[in-house]
Amino acid sequence: MTGTSTHGGKTVLHPVSDLAAAKAVYAALLGVPPQTDSPYYVGFDAAGQQIGLVPAGGPQGLTSPVTYWHVPDIEAKLAEVTAAGATVQQAAHDVGGGRLVATVTDLDGNVLGLLQDH
Repeated sequence: MTGTSTHGGKTVLHPVSDLAAAKAVYAALLGVPPQTDSPYYVGFDAAGQQIGLVPAGGPQGLTSPVTYWHVPDIEAKLAEVTAAGATVQQAAHDVGGGRLVATVTDLDGNVLGLLQDH
């Protein structure tokens, strides 16, 4: 199969109900302080793995953790996975700093994230 490759599932977002409490738990689990700490997102970098906490599921409305696969060309990867049967849940959009994200669902309704950094 040809197409655009991924750089791996490097980012996992977790919806949390209490951001401060979750931040303490994840800091203890990962053994590192947050790299990003704001009222709408707390992010950790643990040995190259990005772990993000989003209160109340964030604007994406997450109800369970979602892995974001890092890709060099998000639009090309969206076209590729939808041609293979996935359904776009949230189109590619900029979340700040030139970072583009999108989500799709597979045939079983599992949410898969795509992420492109500029």
